[in-house]
Amino acid sequence: MTSKDIAELGLPWRRRGRALLADGSSTVFDVYEATVVWDGKPRRIPVDCSEVDSLVGMRLMFGYELVIQVFSGGRVYIRSLE
Repeated sequence: MTSKDIAELGLPWRRRGRALLADGSSTVFDVYEATVVWDGKPRRIPVDCSEVDSLVGMRLMFGYELVIQVFSGGRVYIRSLE
């Protein structure tokens, strides 16, 4: 999520994070906290601040099936496995 998005949502800052990038370099970033409604239930999640497209973390996807049509305008399906 970008810093602009985080400011608009008023998310509270929690800590600094560090990530190892695919090119072998590392980066430091701010981590905020948000509450999302996932499968009808509220869950508190960490939100990493970056100036790139947002991603859904795999921890949130645990216990779900993900199907992606990989083309422009393709659909994304997420289904609980429980």
